Amino acid sequence: MNAYTGDGDEPVDDGGPRRGGLTTGEVARRLGVAPTTVRTWDRRYGLGPDAHVDGRHRRWTAADLARLERMCALTATGLPPAEAARLARSEERPTAAGPRNTDESRRVPTGRRSRAGSGLQLGDVRQECRGIARAALRLDAAALDDLLLAAIAEHGLVAAWTEVIVPTLQAVGRKWETSGEKYVEVEHFLSWHVSGALRRAAPPAVEDRPGSTTVLACVPGENHTLPLEVLSAALTERGVPVRMFGGALPVESLVAAVRRTGPAAVGLWSQSRTTASRPLAQHVAAMEWGVRGARRRPVVLTLGPGWAGQAVAGLARPSGLAEAVAALEPSVYP
Repeated sequence: MNAYTGDGDEPVDDGGPRRGGLTTGEVARRLGVAPTTVRTWDRRYGLGPDAHVDGRHRRWTAADLARLERMCALTATGLPPAEAARLARSEERPTAAGPRNTDESRRVPTGRRSRAGSGLQLGDVRQECRGIARAALRLDAAALDDLLLAAIAEHGLVAAWTEVIVPTLQAVGRKWETSGEKYVEVEHFLSWHVSGALRRAAPPAVEDRPGSTTVLACVPGENHTLPLEVLSAALTERGVPVRMFGGALPVESLVAAVRRTGPAAVGLWSQSRTTASRPLAQHVAAMEWGVRGARRRPVVLTLGPGWAGQAVAGLARPSGLAEAVAALEPSVYP
C-alpha cells in the first residue's frame, strides 16, 4: 500500500502562474511555507512582487516565484534568512556588465555552500508534493502539518496518501539513499508528521460490533506502521471498527489479540521479505471461534511489499490502499 487558502482565487496552471499571477496563499502552498512567512520575506527582506496595483491583492509572477524558490533552497542549506535573501535578490539584478548570474553571485560563504542537487527529485506529481517536500527539507513543523492536513481535507485520505504523501516519502527515501544517508532526519521528520496528520484527520474510533472488527498489525520484526495507520484511518472513516496494534507485534500477542476480538478480518503488514511469514499468516487464517456448528474464521489479508514472492494460498494480497479498503469492507458488511 503501499489548503492553504489563498487570499484570492486566481486559477493557476501546474507549470506556473496565469497572466494574473499567484496570490500569496497560492505561493505559500507551492513553496511549502506559511503565508505569513511569504509576507515576512517581503516586508523584512524585500522579496515581494516586482509589480503591485494599489487596492488589489498582490499577485506574484513566475519571476517572483523563482526568487522565492531560490530563497527556500538557500535557507534549506543552513544559510541565515538575511544572507539567503541577499543572494536570491542579487541573482536577478543587472549590472553595467549585464545580469549578475555569475559564479560570484551564486557563491555562499565557506561552510554554507549551496548544493544545486539538494532538492528532491519528485517527477510528475501533484503540486502539493513539492510544497510538502520543501517544508520537510527545512524541518518546518508548522508548515508541514498545515500542508498535510490541507491535502487530506482536499483529496480525502486515500487519494492524499496515494497521490501526495507516498510520492513525497519515496522521494525523501531516494534522497538519503543517494546522498550518504545525510537526509535520514528528514525522512523521520516527515514520517512523524504524516502519522500525526493521519491521527488528527481520522474520525473518532468506531464502537465495536461483534464479528465486525478488523485487526491490523505489523508482523514480528516489522516496524513500518504508516501504511497501516492510513488504512486504519480510511476504514474508520467508513464506519469499520478497527483495532490497530502497530509495529512488530510478537506472535503470541497477535494470536491473543485475534482470539480476544474475534475479528471479521486481519491485516498483516510486512515491508520486507525477511519479515513476511507464510506460516504465521496460515496459522491466523486457520483460527476459529464461536459456538459449535457456527464456528468462524477471519478473512486474512497479507499487506505490503514483503509478501511479494511469499503468496499464501487462499489469502488476498491487495496491491494498494484503495484495494485493501475495498477488500476489507465486504468482510465487515457482506
